Amino acid sequence: MTIEPSRRTLLALAAATGALSGLPAFTASAAPDRPADSASYEGTSHDTLWWRAPADEHSMIEQGLPVGNGRLGALASNDPGRELLLVTDATMWTGGRNDTLDADGQFPYGRDDFGSFTLLARLAVDIPDHDLSAVNGYRRTLDLARGVVTTSYVRAGVTYRREIFASRPDDVIVLHFTQNGGGRYTGSVTLEGTHGEGATAASFGAAFPNGLRYGAAVKAYGTGGRVAVNGNRIDFSGCRDLTVVVSGGTDYAPDARTDYRDPALDPEELARTKVRDAAAHTADVLLRTHVADHRALFGQLGLSLGTSTDEQRALDTWERLKARARDGVPDPELEAQYLQFGRYLMIAGSRDSLPLNLQGLWLDGNDPDWMGDYHTDINIQMNYWMADRAGLTRSFDALTDYCLAQLPSWTDTTRRLFNDPRNRYRNSTGRNAGWTVAISTNPHGGGGWWWHPAGNAWLCNSLWEHYEFTGSRTHLEKIYPLLKGACEFWEARLLTTTLPGTTREVLIADSDWSPEHGPLDAKGITYAQELVWALFGNYCVAAAELKRDSGFADTVAGLRKRLHLPQVSPRTGWLEEWMSPDNLGETTHRHLSPLVGLFPGDRIRPDSPPELVAGATALLTARGMESFGWANAWRALCWARLKNAENAYRLVVNNLRPSGDGSNGTAFNLFDIYEVEKGRGIFQIDANFGTPAAMIEMLLYSRPGRIELLPALPGAWAAAGAVSGVGARGGFVVDLRWRDGKPIEARIRSVGGRTTTVEYGGTSRTVTLRPGASVTLKDFTR
Repeated sequence: MTIEPSRRTLLALAAATGALSGLPAFTASAAPDRPADSASYEGTSHDTLWWRAPADEHSMIEQGLPVGNGRLGALASNDPGRELLLVTDATMWTGGRNDTLDADGQFPYGRDDFGSFTLLARLAVDIPDHDLSAVNGYRRTLDLARGVVTTSYVRAGVTYRREIFASRPDDVIVLHFTQNGGGRYTGSVTLEGTHGEGATAASFGAAFPNGLRYGAAVKAYGTGGRVAVNGNRIDFSGCRDLTVVVSGGTDYAPDARTDYRDPALDPEELARTKVRDAAAHTADVLLRTHVADHRALFGQLGLSLGTSTDEQRALDTWERLKARARDGVPDPELEAQYLQFGRYLMIAGSRDSLPLNLQGLWLDGNDPDWMGDYHTDINIQMNYWMADRAGLTRSFDALTDYCLAQLPSWTDTTRRLFNDPRNRYRNSTGRNAGWTVAISTNPHGGGGWWWHPAGNAWLCNSLWEHYEFTGSRTHLEKIYPLLKGACEFWEARLLTTTLPGTTREVLIADSDWSPEHGPLDAKGITYAQELVWALFGNYCVAAAELKRDSGFADTVAGLRKRLHLPQVSPRTGWLEEWMSPDNLGETTHRHLSPLVGLFPGDRIRPDSPPELVAGATALLTARGMESFGWANAWRALCWARLKNAENAYRLVVNNLRPSGDGSNGTAFNLFDIYEVEKGRGIFQIDANFGTPAAMIEMLLYSRPGRIELLPALPGAWAAAGAVSGVGARGGFVVDLRWRDGKPIEARIRSVGGRTTTVEYGGTSRTVTLRPGASVTLKDFTR
């Protein structure tokens, strides 16, 4: 259970002098030291994004700026005359358990059965005489370090300013409007639902057909004028400043025993209470409390990839992206900002509620593609590759908690339906045990689309990797039932076969689909073999660490020894994707399913047998360098693992290209755009996390017992740079400085790890530390 700091503690933190809370003394920030005693401090250009225009109300997903507290989120338009917020709650889902199969053996997959992530509310603050045409000097910023969106402009000689933030301590979104003297605000506030609830001046409550109850509330207050309810809106007039507070949520509960509901919770009343309690404080107090909480996480990682030019810095964020793509000139500070933007989204989108789905926490309507679901064949995993690497370990807990809450439903559905005759992937053995998932999952225990047999292994391996970063025994105890149940599933599923031309018997996965292409009935697909091989190894270590189920662990270890592992095709020279020398799918397919042993696994490494490395490299080369954002991110991670810095960097830069007319690339607000068809692109958040993960992997590779410095440092970042707070598997955190492409100093701090080997360019040092201790290494030329 997370123990929340009190407001007094947070305000004390905000008032403390020195470095950012949680930032190691070895700081990698290229920015000048910034004071921690002022919540009104605006971050330097190194951690602030800015634009010269507000969002178009009809293009909010590409232009609105995101705020969030890990549960409650919003996109803000920042229009001077009409501030629009599209408000979301992570649990605002239609649909239900969805535990039936259709005639083709698939789970129903639509908005009425599987369900969809949807908007909670629309909040508008109308200030008619501040129409955009009547102002000048417009500027809006997203301060990544403080978690605050700011808008400023001049009207009739008065500078007006508004700040928007989503406070986790107060669990509200706050809009604060001020001016520098002589100005006044007059207008109205309207809150309305997005499912036919209508507009309200105070609050609304309703329920979906699935029984999920939801509600939202708003309150406004100001000084020097009048604020009053007028029908279905709040009017304000002549106010020197104005504060608007909004909150909301649902009665969702992460408990299968109560059908994922909290019957004692009244969402509308709770929202009213939250806005009333928050409004008892000044906007300055709310801001300081929020900033202290946000910076305690954001400050865990500092980064400098080099110095950009004055000409680059003078451009706003959108013009800077366009210049980077047009001119081909590296912009290391912009590239570092992109990584930090990913961290900002993680803090804003993943804290103590449901994990990040395909949309993260942000929507512009109630019909997101693929229902904004949890795709278990890459996307939900990619969303969390960055967390431990980027100093955001606590953000990972949302994924763990989700899997634990869903496990009873997943187990029940697997045991009832997996061997159903309609399921093309049912077990030929006729046996069934444990649990697995569908390709798509929702928060109600439901699956969508096809069964995904190897999805259980991939989820478990992600949860296991978090243990490798943290060494948390509490986490290991939590996830043990998931690991064991997945192993039980595979014990029942594996088939014995004799390899062609030999007398050797091996174990292979039953009929499956290599996501998301190729034959639908292939046995022994590389994707499943690699994931199950890793799962079995992880489970055996977990059982030994916890001293549980030694007999079953011995059985699993025996199964692992008999698993067939993929080979290199004598025809293509590629690592085989299927148990066939032929390529049975698309050469440049978006998924890298057969390369899961390279990344996120590391069975395939540069020091593996040369023919295996060559086969993986050849397959990765054939997949190409152009794809969707998430696919480019995965390719970049694989190239980083192969120590090909320039290919990895090229893929990062590809994702930074501005999106135009729905093309793949980065939107005006830095959201990643996925081109679903010519002229139509959608926001899908996984690349916003996968690309930063690749950037970190280029700076540091780790596995238990080994840390490698600068394995894939591109020339664009080589001159000088630093990073602090990078998580390393084995239970360590690393701070690193480099110059001329070589490390000049590395500090290794234990967060539970004991011994590791630190390597660079053939030089290695063995480091032994007690938890909490650190050592600084220099001189890597020996």
